[in-house]
Amino acid sequence: MPPSKEERREALKDLYHEARACTRCPQLASTRTTVVFGSGNADADLMFVGEAPGKNEDEQGLPFVGQAGKLLDKLLSEIGLTRQDVFVVNTLKCRPPGNRDPAPVEIENCQDYLMRQLGLIQPTVVCTLGNFATKLLRADPTGITRLHGREEERVIGTRAVRLYPIFHPAAALYTPANVEVLRRDFARLPELLALGPPRQPGEEDPAPEPVQVPEPEMAPVVVDDRQLGLF
Repeated sequence: MPPSKEERREALKDLYHEARACTRCPQLASTRTTVVFGSGNADADLMFVGEAPGKNEDEQGLPFVGQAGKLLDKLLSEIGLTRQDVFVVNTLKCRPPGNRDPAPVEIENCQDYLMRQLGLIQPTVVCTLGNFATKLLRADPTGITRLHGREEERVIGTRAVRLYPIFHPAAALYTPANVEVLRRDFARLPELLALGPPRQPGEEDPAPEPVQVPEPEMAPVVVDDRQLGLF
């Protein structure tokens, strides 16, 4: 029997406490202020996966609280959603010193937390923000410039999702022309959510509807009185 919402929520809390004590990456563990686990609706149909916490996130313990977060909130509001409707995480739970790029070994060390979050929250659509999240969850080096706005069904961990890469809001802030690209890609999210979750691994095809076979038409039988024994 699959876990209930309450059981999944409790497991997510346990995972949070586990991540808070993580020392898999010695440098990050020694320089972080706090672990930025993620935030939002624990039963969200839509999950955003960013890159790594920045200075503001490291101080507050929440993802996307700076200028990129304000742009994310604005884009969500334009499609009728808020942070309370979605779940937001990063590929790394700790801030790399100086906001440098995540190192491959750090991504490898941290990805287990992300996969377990995905399995517990059970989103329908996973929206990867930028190159690092997209390359990690697609297990492919193709960059975001080629992939943005192109959804695909992917099995990530144990769950099939609709994976949807888009530009990172921070990149759009540095390149204003990308804001409109990001806005157009965001506008497709409601239709992707409306499709519902893809078929999960191990699920059987639905049983076909039984075919109603019409009874063959029979030639009318003429019965006269003699056949009935009547005279």
